[in-house]
Amino acid sequence: MFQFFKKTEETPSTPEEVVKKLKVLEERLLKTRKELEETKGKLKFSLSKVALVRFNPFKEIGSNQSFSVALLNHHHDGVIITSHFGRETNRVYAKQVIKGKAEHQLSEEEEEALQQAMGSK
Repeated sequence: MFQFFKKTEETPSTPEEVVKKLKVLEERLLKTRKELEETKGKLKFSLSKVALVRFNPFKEIGSNQSFSVALLNHHHDGVIITSHFGRETNRVYAKQVIKGKAEHQLSEEEEEALQQAMGSK
């Protein structure tokens, strides 16, 4: 439990060694901070906002097997994927989203998924 206070071979014993050790630790800290900032920047482009809306587009099918899913990054760029499940066929559509706006007209369910995803943190 108190391993921190135990003397090891690496424990500095002179003021010069303490200063040297502090410089090494400071360099490590600066490197770690830089890596953290780089990682935070990259994360803004990863998919971090997701929303799923299930629905029934056809009256003859009794359950909500169709869906729209919005997959966005921090900048609200990404894609909306919609699957319309029918009795004899299944259709899948993908619509690109840039800064929260779709290139193609969105259905009500796609718009709902987009708004939910943009509202998520």
